[in-house]
Amino acid sequence: MKYTNRTFGLLILTAALAALPAAAQAPSSAYVARSGNAVSAPVTNDDPQDSVLTIRKRVDEVNVLFIATDKHGKFVRNLNQNDFNFLDDHKPVRSIVNFRRETDLPLKMGLLIDVSGSVHTRFEFEQDAALSFMQHVVRPGFDKAFVMGFNASQDMRQEFTDNVQLLAQGVHSLHEGGGTALYDAIYHACHDKLAKELSDRPQRRALIILSDGDDNQSEYTLAQAVEMAQRAEVIIYAISTDDSGLVLRGDKNLEKVASATGGRAFFPFKMKDIKNSFAAIEDELRSQYVVSYHPADFDADGRYRSIEISALKKDLQVRARKGYYAPRQ
Repeated sequence: MKYTNRTFGLLILTAALAALPAAAQAPSSAYVARSGNAVSAPVTNDDPQDSVLTIRKRVDEVNVLFIATDKHGKFVRNLNQNDFNFLDDHKPVRSIVNFRRETDLPLKMGLLIDVSGSVHTRFEFEQDAALSFMQHVVRPGFDKAFVMGFNASQDMRQEFTDNVQLLAQGVHSLHEGGGTALYDAIYHACHDKLAKELSDRPQRRALIILSDGDDNQSEYTLAQAVEMAQRAEVIIYAISTDDSGLVLRGDKNLEKVASATGGRAFFPFKMKDIKNSFAAIEDELRSQYVVSYHPADFDADGRYRSIEISALKKDLQVRARKGYYAPRQ
C-alpha cells in the first residue's frame, strides 16, 4: 500500500513539473482588437470564469470637414473658430477639441462612373475630364483613389492606388451599356471601399459620381445609400451627365446625396462645363476647415445626430454633412 501511494505521488509530481513550461509560455492576458472606438479588451485568466475587462477610449469626439463661401459663392479661407456656431443634435457642443484650416489633408477618393446606356453621347468626353481631374488631384505617396464603373452592377476597374497611370488605364477600360443601379453603386463604394479607410486622423474621404442620377435596378434605396455614405463619413460630389436642359428626377437624386453628405451637385449643360465642374471640386477639396468637438448629452446608442454649423458673419454660407450615426457600445 505504501509503495502504491509513493508511486501515485511521483506521478502527480511529474505531471505538475511537465506543465510548468507551458504555463510559463502562456500570456497572462489576451488582447482582442475590435473595430470602432473600443480599441482593446484584455482577457484576464485570474478569474475562474474568464471575466472580460474592456478598456474604451472616448467615443464622443466628432470630426467634421466643412467649407465657407461668401454671397458670390467664392471660398473664404481665413476664418477662425469664433466665426462659427456649432450645434450637435440641436444643442451647443460641450467643447471644441480642435479647429484649423485644412488645405493639405490626405485624400481617399472614389471615382464612380455611370456606364449605362443613357450616358452614350458624352461618355468619351467624361472619361477624359475625369482623367484630367485625377492627374491634378492625386498626389503620389500622399493621396489614393479607385475607379469603379457601374450600370446594373459594379465594375471595379482599379483598386486604391496613388499611381495616376493605373487610374488612367482604369478609366479608359470602362465600357458603356446596360441599366442603372446608382444607389447600389454608392452603397458598395462607401461600404466596401471608403469605410475601410477610416482613420483617427482627419482625412478627406470623397466620392465623385458621374451619372444622370436615374436609377432603375438598385436593391438599396436612396435613403440607404445616403445613410451608408454618412456612416463612412464620405463627402459626395455629383456631376450630372444629363444634357436635356430639364430638371429631371435624376437631378434631384444627385442633389439629395450630395447635400446630405456636405458635398455638391453640378449640372453642366455644355460638355466643356464638365471640366469646370471637376475644377470646382478640386478647388473645394483644398479649401476646407476641420473641427473636432465633444457633443453635449452624448450617448453611444447608434442614433442619428444632426450637425449644424453656421457662420456668425453676415453673407457667409457653410456647407457640411448633415449629421452622423453615434457608435453603438
